[in-house]
Amino acid sequence: MAATGKKILGNLQNMDVDLNIARFDPESDEKKPYRQEFNIEVDETSTVLDGLIKIREEVDGTLGLRCSCRSAICGSCAMRVNGQAVLACNTKISDLVSDENKSVNVEPIGNMKLIKDLIVEFDTHWQKIKAIEPWVKTDAPPPEAEYIASNESMMELIGVMGCIQCGACVSDCTVLAVDESFLGPAALAKAYRFLADPRDDANNQRLKDLNEPSGMWDCTRCMQCVEVCPKGVDPMGRIMKLRDFAMEAGYKNTTGARHAEVFSDIIKNNGVLNEFWLPVKTFGMFNIPEMLKLAPIGLKAMMRGKMPPIFYEKIPGSKNITKLFEKTKVL
Repeated sequence: MAATGKKILGNLQNMDVDLNIARFDPESDEKKPYRQEFNIEVDETSTVLDGLIKIREEVDGTLGLRCSCRSAICGSCAMRVNGQAVLACNTKISDLVSDENKSVNVEPIGNMKLIKDLIVEFDTHWQKIKAIEPWVKTDAPPPEAEYIASNESMMELIGVMGCIQCGACVSDCTVLAVDESFLGPAALAKAYRFLADPRDDANNQRLKDLNEPSGMWDCTRCMQCVEVCPKGVDPMGRIMKLRDFAMEAGYKNTTGARHAEVFSDIIKNNGVLNEFWLPVKTFGMFNIPEMLKLAPIGLKAMMRGKMPPIFYEKIPGSKNITKLFEKTKVL
């Protein structure tokens, strides 16, 4: 991508960029976040972290940030760049600027308490990781050397075990933005790691705990955690698997589980989703409190011509969809 203000230095092209950084000093009189822009010269291979370190070492030594390995391994340099959580050491400035726009916005990751500038507190993150009890629980007698798992089993876990606890998924989770009690994508992905481990004997209790409010059913499937994860852990995919495990184990007493069952049942029988009956059957027609909560939404939809019809006709070929459900045992 073309970069503004290019200069040749050896075989590298240098460019002028403006790093617009969110600042916060808890010891200042103002004690309010503000923004400060720094114009610096970097070469085309420079990362956002390179730019920040250059500012701290050459321009403003008070700039607060975390970093360590600079190789996308430790996860300590996670921050929001242009509104999305990334690893600063793995994000090239040249991919973010152009001749028309040489500004890059840098902020601390979200959904965590701000300490200073780009540094946030991870205490709540680790509390939630600890809450899912991230260790193998087994009823088997202690082995002579170690608990062995098959290669096939561990291959299934490789993806989720690649998590570096950078907090990017937590930062951009839309549920955590409105509900701090939600376990969050990192903790739930970690929970999947132990539920899917054949050596673990605590699946029933784990699923029971995760089935509670603020657990696996509170995810809205916005896919932000998948989008920002630098290691391809796919937290949302792991949460969906947790839900499958729970329903297979008989934990169907939640609104989320009923919603999933009703959704599948409507598609199976009609070939198309009946959006009128989905919430009604999920909550129960005679669940007066929930029906009253839905009434204003239904009224607004009706006034704007968006009210779904009560009755749907089955689509042509709906019998084939029913057969697919039966063959795959999706009930």
